[in-house]
Amino acid sequence: MKLRQCKNILHLGIKELWSLLRDPMMLLLILYTFTASIYIAATAMPETLHNASIAIVDEDGSQLSARIVSSFYPPHFKIPKLVSIAEMDSGMDNGEYTFVLDIPPGFQRDTLAGHTSSIQLNIDATRMTQAFTGNGYIQQIVGSEIAAFLQHYRSNAPAPVDLALRMRFNPNLEQSWFGALMEIINNVTMLSIILTGAALIREREHGTIEHLLVMPVTPFEIMLAKIWSMGLVVLLAAMLGLVLVVQGMLHVAIEGSIALFMLAVALHLFATTSMGIFLATLARSMPQFGMLLVLVLLPLQLLSGGSTPRESMPLFVQNAMLIAPTTYFVELGQAILYRGAGIQVVWKPMLMLIAIGVTLFTASHLRFRRTISQLG
Repeated sequence: MKLRQCKNILHLGIKELWSLLRDPMMLLLILYTFTASIYIAATAMPETLHNASIAIVDEDGSQLSARIVSSFYPPHFKIPKLVSIAEMDSGMDNGEYTFVLDIPPGFQRDTLAGHTSSIQLNIDATRMTQAFTGNGYIQQIVGSEIAAFLQHYRSNAPAPVDLALRMRFNPNLEQSWFGALMEIINNVTMLSIILTGAALIREREHGTIEHLLVMPVTPFEIMLAKIWSMGLVVLLAAMLGLVLVVQGMLHVAIEGSIALFMLAVALHLFATTSMGIFLATLARSMPQFGMLLVLVLLPLQLLSGGSTPRESMPLFVQNAMLIAPTTYFVELGQAILYRGAGIQVVWKPMLMLIAIGVTLFTASHLRFRRTISQLG
């Protein structure tokens, strides 16, 4: 590449940065995406059971029922509220409790005698996610407390196999650790496509693209300028979000090298910014571009393995998503940030990102040249 081309790409990229600085809505979007959006995704995951309200009707008043009552505590449940039978239905009707556990009279006596006994669990199923997750939690808690209580009175033979559990990479099974990091990965994809596509459409709508046509610059230089400038903005925003929000505010333990992850981000940005330019050449206005984003972003984010493991998807979807850059970016992000993988582990998905990026850049360049020639 000649020195003149490098200067053109540098100056055109600086022009893009100045245009971005004069767009308060885009700046607000960038700020929100890598601050509040990450924090909300980490702390408000709907499948997490957190501070679920529970009430207990203790009709037995025994040592066993007291153990069951004391086994519910934060962060999964609020401190249980002891209520009467009369207060149980009215409390659930008013939405005060998600769960109400009714321990019948004589429960401890029947349990020790080996008689069949039952505890009634009432669930507010309008709170669907908490109801589904909490149901399993409560059954497990009550069952383990009853088993532990009975061991004081009956001699149970030890299990032939002792299963020793070791939670790696997330020892406390904190949902916020997963949510925060995956939100950064998803937001890098979303924002890079939006910024580059909006930059091109904005020039077309303002008529400045015609000014570029009379200047001694090529479509290749215009594309590279948009890619490096918008990619740099997203790269810096992602790094600040990772350090300030994920590590600083949420205290998520990063196992691997942040520098290596930033390299993976840069390779991914080369592909997604090229994709943003390609989509912008297909759309004639910002509303059309927004509709294209909906069609493209949802599959990229939902089917890349960030929300659901790819192994659980249909084989056709797994194979189709092999051409998507997000598939390899999610693999890289999880390997580096969660498992502390080094370059000797992640070099293959990095090569795939480079190959996809070159393919998308070439297709975008051809499409952009055709668009420019039509304007000329």
